[in-house]
Amino acid sequence: MADYSNELVGTSPAIDALRRLVDRIGRSPTRTVLIYGETGTGKGLVARMIHQVSSRAVRDFVDINCAALPASLLESELFGHEKGAFTGAVDRKMGLVEAANQGSVFLDEIREMDLTLQAKLLTVLDTQQFRRVGAVKPVKVNVRFIAATNKVLLSEVTSGRFREDLYYRLQVVAVNLPALRDRGDDVLTLARHFIGRFNRTYQRNLQGLSPEVEEIFLRYPWPGNVRELENLLERIFILEDEDVIQPRHLPDRILRRVSGPAKGAEAPVPDDPSDYHAATEAFQRRLIRQALAESGSNLQEAAGRLGLSRHALRHQMIKLGLLTA
Repeated sequence: MADYSNELVGTSPAIDALRRLVDRIGRSPTRTVLIYGETGTGKGLVARMIHQVSSRAVRDFVDINCAALPASLLESELFGHEKGAFTGAVDRKMGLVEAANQGSVFLDEIREMDLTLQAKLLTVLDTQQFRRVGAVKPVKVNVRFIAATNKVLLSEVTSGRFREDLYYRLQVVAVNLPALRDRGDDVLTLARHFIGRFNRTYQRNLQGLSPEVEEIFLRYPWPGNVRELENLLERIFILEDEDVIQPRHLPDRILRRVSGPAKGAEAPVPDDPSDYHAATEAFQRRLIRQALAESGSNLQEAAGRLGLSRHALRHQMIKLGLLTA
């Protein structure tokens, strides 16, 4: 069995808090977990870690991307089908939910699931049983469902794109993954981790990052998060031959993005007054993220650092899209 525990690399307070949370959730009996996080933050990795530390680790972990298949095929993938249930169903097929009995099912991009299929999933969560497509008798299972999304699901509920009852059923335990830009020096720790891995894979002896590249990495906001960093470093291993990564090895998009004021410099005042609210909200998000990082994601402590009540901080985080209601 693969060990994923050493893949959650970093020493920031946010990552330390995440490790503790993953361990606590994994060892709990809860049957539903919802993981929030931007693209590339490691939602699949955290899902596997939750499975691995649980008593279900001896059984299967199966994952499926809900955005990868149309609703009709996704239902068959999840629940299986009987012979003759539809054109092309020449044999009975076991679905992923049944295959994961006593184990875990990871539903990535849960927001993309069709509303009709969401209703069927809710039934499975409530009853721990389902019917294969075309079947009459139900199949009973004991499965933990771990869902993930990079969307704010409550807004999807408001817009009618996600079932409210399913949202609250999944929201029993929620895990919020920090963006790489909010993890401080973890970007350098991760870079060293990936360089070590790629040295083994490509049989190289690349020494690391130049001081200039370290500064660039700390200033760049990493919109693609950990996945973007990993892919960038692998590209450098493939295309470059030098022993130390230099700024000239980095894509222009990164160099252009960090060519503004140095880290810690005062941000310029927007020329367009219509930017005021956007700039203010960006500043508020930065302050809140910093307070959360320094307090280990403890809302009460973070609120104290900001001079707010816990209720006021929570309200502000929901308003800024940092927390779901």
